[in-house]
Amino acid sequence: MQLKMVKVTRVRFEHHEQNAIGIGESKPRISWSFEGEDEKGWVQGAYEVEVKRKCGVENSVVAGGANLLVPWEGKGLESGERAEVRVRAKGGEGKWTEWSEKVVVEAGILENEEWKCALIEPGGAYEPGPPHRPVVFRREIKVENGFKDARLYITAHGLYEAEINGKRVGDHVLAPGWTSYGHRLAYQTFDVSEHLIVGKNAIQVDVAEGWYCGKLGWHGGRKNIYGDSIGLIAMLVLRDESGKEIIFGTDDAWKWAYGPVASAGLYDGEVYDFNAKLSESSTWNEVKGKPVSNNLVAPDGPPVRRTQEIVPKEILKSPSGKTIVDLGQNMVGWIKVSVDGPKGTAITFQFVEVLENGEAATRPLRDCKAKDTLILSGSGRIEWEPKFTFHGFRYVEIENWPGKLEVKEITGIVAHTDMLETGSFSSSSPLLNKLHENVRWSMRGNFVSIPTDCPQRDERLGWTGDINAFADTANYLYDTSGMLSSWLRDLALEQSAAHGIVPLVVPNIIEGFEKEAHAIWGDVAVMLPWSIFLATGDVSLLVRQHESMKSWLEAIPRRENGLWNYTSEWKLGDWLDPAAPADSPGDATTDPTLVADAFLVHITTIMAEVSIKLNNAAEAASYTSQANNLRKAFAHEYITPSGLLAADTQTAFALAISFSLFPTPAQEARAGARLSYIVRANSRFKIATGFAGTRFIGDALTKVGETNLFYRMLMERKNPSWLYPVTMGATTIWERWDSMLPDGRINPGEMTSFNHYALGAVAGWMHGVILGLGIVEPGWKVFKVAPVPGAKLKFAEGRYLSGYGECAVRWEIRGGEGEGKLFWLRVKVPPNTTAQVKLPGSEVVKTVSSGTYTWEVPYQAEAWPPRAIYPPIIPRDDDLPDEDS
Repeated sequence: MQLKMVKVTRVRFEHHEQNAIGIGESKPRISWSFEGEDEKGWVQGAYEVEVKRKCGVENSVVAGGANLLVPWEGKGLESGERAEVRVRAKGGEGKWTEWSEKVVVEAGILENEEWKCALIEPGGAYEPGPPHRPVVFRREIKVENGFKDARLYITAHGLYEAEINGKRVGDHVLAPGWTSYGHRLAYQTFDVSEHLIVGKNAIQVDVAEGWYCGKLGWHGGRKNIYGDSIGLIAMLVLRDESGKEIIFGTDDAWKWAYGPVASAGLYDGEVYDFNAKLSESSTWNEVKGKPVSNNLVAPDGPPVRRTQEIVPKEILKSPSGKTIVDLGQNMVGWIKVSVDGPKGTAITFQFVEVLENGEAATRPLRDCKAKDTLILSGSGRIEWEPKFTFHGFRYVEIENWPGKLEVKEITGIVAHTDMLETGSFSSSSPLLNKLHENVRWSMRGNFVSIPTDCPQRDERLGWTGDINAFADTANYLYDTSGMLSSWLRDLALEQSAAHGIVPLVVPNIIEGFEKEAHAIWGDVAVMLPWSIFLATGDVSLLVRQHESMKSWLEAIPRRENGLWNYTSEWKLGDWLDPAAPADSPGDATTDPTLVADAFLVHITTIMAEVSIKLNNAAEAASYTSQANNLRKAFAHEYITPSGLLAADTQTAFALAISFSLFPTPAQEARAGARLSYIVRANSRFKIATGFAGTRFIGDALTKVGETNLFYRMLMERKNPSWLYPVTMGATTIWERWDSMLPDGRINPGEMTSFNHYALGAVAGWMHGVILGLGIVEPGWKVFKVAPVPGAKLKFAEGRYLSGYGECAVRWEIRGGEGEGKLFWLRVKVPPNTTAQVKLPGSEVVKTVSSGTYTWEVPYQAEAWPPRAIYPPIIPRDDDLPDEDS
């Protein structure tokens, strides 16, 4: 067998994709990973980076073990400059690895004055909106022989899709994505060298209103939030061998016309008329030019792309005779159709997440139409998919389809921010596997340029509380660093405009949401940068967000004891506690001020840790003192001398235990016992937490030694529970524990989504406890492997692709029933890291360096399943999970 020697892989820059072009950093930091589990104990002792550019080759050799976000040595890149980079590393024994593969990095437009173009808008006959009808901008250029390469730098006031000589530019969709346009507008860079020919070339760009001036928000929404017209900014740069540039920028030489996209809204859908195709002979109108603003920025992370195609499961007939296509998966994106029919045939596609009584359920969409229309030209079979909308759906009700619809004529197109998948999980439980899969689908569907709450109704906004509840889990599943660090830039900008208060949604498009501070939602300003830092080790993110973090703590209204002084009667608190009324989701059983104060202690403690990482001793001492005083104030306000709480709920105890708020170990032990009793006797293993508590209930029970009880909660199938939706056929995580009632009716609440990730935060516990994978040192330089088996699981396995390489775990329970069982564990540790391994039933921590290791030890399982506590006069109604659930 050939040994797998250590090799350098995945050379990358900042938090960009590999082979990134158009980045905004002149001196991007460099990272690389390793493969090669056969060389045990491999540690990097030095590295060499080779940068090849037009001016020559630069090599830098640096001693040390750093391989994440190391400095760019030498001269920085200039705008448009391209370099090829490769890396090799030297092990502690003095032997160099082979060189990595070469990767490309290329700077974008680094200075605003380098934009040699105008913002162009449709002039003359254009009918102003809203809604704003999409237009096509066009220009012909002549290209002389001798050009070497070409770049298109482009963005829009709205959404755009470009083509040159009829060939689509790039694979981005919904570009340029959504940022706080008043502060930052991202542009994209495309290599279009292969699109151009010597002679006449036609550049054509479709632009629709998108997030820029389209409808956003509920009850009809707000329009023209960032401006009252769609527009285009583009610069085509041709370079010859000598480096000489020829620039074709957007200016008055461009023209515009209405095209086949008759209307396009993010909420309402797209109307496409094949009879309105454009040609050179179409009527082309004058544009009006405006100066380009100084807020253009290169992207921080990956774009939105098509990531998957789905074949429909079946075609249904509803009780009323409607044709409904079932994709078999609640997804986010759109459909692609193949159709042939008579001229003028108008086919409509209504997108919904669920059926109710066999019919398309549109009520949860509220004021969102979610309907596409395709008008045929009668010129033969065509393929079509929309450009400027997206939907959250599993079912598509189709009207006026010519002839008999066949499954092969419909394809689901999944679209989301194209992040690198980092985490996986599987086990012997099909239900747990499905739950984990549903969490992943909800994350994919709600990471569409920004982290949203839901993808289907008249909302789809960047709710700060949702991502705060889910961030740690998200960072197990995908590399979110580029996308979420970009979103945090916008949060800081919106926050600075609101005197330190974090709006409930970012970008902030809801008037008034920046006027009042709200715990948990605002706490994302502290908790999310810390979560990303732990996952990546990127201290510069903490540096950049430091003022935002401090400003939020300073903006919180306080009482004399430093705890929250809520000035608003409306508090979100433990949002969507299952006991809350359907149309009053904030009426939780846990005092919202207790919840707010618990989080305040937690984020102040985090700020002390941040200050230590930033080497600010004075600030660290100040925040440590504040956290200690707040902890005392919390105890005085809410904790009894014996360790009980003023709120006798799952959420209250979960937060207080997870955040270490009890003054003494004895009080924490008493609290753990009380939480265990609540779980067994009050809720009888059903979940009783909302957004605030769900993320922490599993951690709290594990911390007090009651992991078996949380396994029992996790395996519960009655409502409310994590597996109830799975047993109801869910393919994503629901907004409510009971978005669909057991009889198939939709929850009567006005706010009912079937694709929300927040309650799926439990997947983090599945990675951290069932697999046992977790961070010890930021960036996974040192990580733990401490699996805790339970629920009669026979095996579990998964991995985390850290910046260093793949951390992988598989465990199995071997042997027959009763005595004599064995726990078998295999762990893969990537080069240049160490793992701290703890086996079940032992307190010994084994530290191992890179390599693959196995252990086998005797195993005694806890009694399963734990039993609920019932009064003698009440019949038992346990949902006892099957061994093979």
